[in-house]
Amino acid sequence: MDGLQLTSLELKAHSEADLPFLLQLYTSVRRDEFAAANWPESQLNLFLSEQFSAQYRYYCQHYSTDRFDIIYYQNQAVGRLFVDYWLDENQEIRIVDISLMPEYRGSGIASCLLEQLFIEAETLGLTVSIHVERNNPARALYERLGFKLKTQTDEVYLLMEWQAAS
Repeated sequence: MDGLQLTSLELKAHSEADLPFLLQLYTSVRRDEFAAANWPESQLNLFLSEQFSAQYRYYCQHYSTDRFDIIYYQNQAVGRLFVDYWLDENQEIRIVDISLMPEYRGSGIASCLLEQLFIEAETLGLTVSIHVERNNPARALYERLGFKLKTQTDEVYLLMEWQAAS
């Protein structure tokens, strides 16, 4: 992709009609993790489908789905941005998940969307938080954008937080 055209970026609320795309996206993110298992393709696809369904059900049961959006670039679905607003004692915007199809990773789309969330958080006086796997390459992006580790223990998933400069 040559130079990101921000006007070509749009978020639309997801619906059940988006589930096949969301499964395809999930599979693109997780497939490499399980390649070493050397499962037959049909077994790997079944496993990933079941994992996607379990994750999606969990997200829908434990988070508000009001801002579970599909990311469109030039009118094509390219990813998802699932966000929840915790306005109780936490006072934060929780990024439940941000994922892009492989050909759109590193394009600036995630940075653009995260920066929009930072503006919103600053306006509302909130922090922005996200969990990331310790070895996930996206962790470097989050750190570059100003997220700091909030997790104090050695866990697989690290909690990171962004706060507006005071």
